[in-house]
Amino acid sequence: MLQVIYGSTRAQEMDRLVDWTEEMKQSFVAQQFLAQHQYYQQNYKGADFWIIENNKTPIGRLYVHSNFQGKEIRIVDISILPAFRGKGIGGRLLEDLQQVAKALDRPLSIHVEVFNPARNLYTRMGFKMISETNGVYHLMQWN
Repeated sequence: MLQVIYGSTRAQEMDRLVDWTEEMKQSFVAQQFLAQHQYYQQNYKGADFWIIENNKTPIGRLYVHSNFQGKEIRIVDISILPAFRGKGIGGRLLEDLQQVAKALDRPLSIHVEVFNPARNLYTRMGFKMISETNGVYHLMQWN
């Protein structure tokens, strides 16, 4: 299921690859998912890797490290399947995480790709950009 959720985040990109067969696209997504999953496992030891459910149906994933570098809560990854986007689910999850961060007196942070539409949600919810990586990722933080 995690790979399916990951694949949904790459669907638009894969749709633009008109010269690729479906098998090629699926193989690429599987390879990229595995690489990302291994990276997260190695670089975010101690993080929680959760499946988001709606009526016992998996609709997304939330990876969170509640003690990242001993000083903050880091949202490693949050993904919602397309059919469930725009329904307030992500906002409610962020509100819950903000409450946890407030209770622990820690900042809440996330890396966001510059072109990711969810960046607007983070901004509306009070996240501020604190740094940029390679012009591609913004590190956003809520205090």
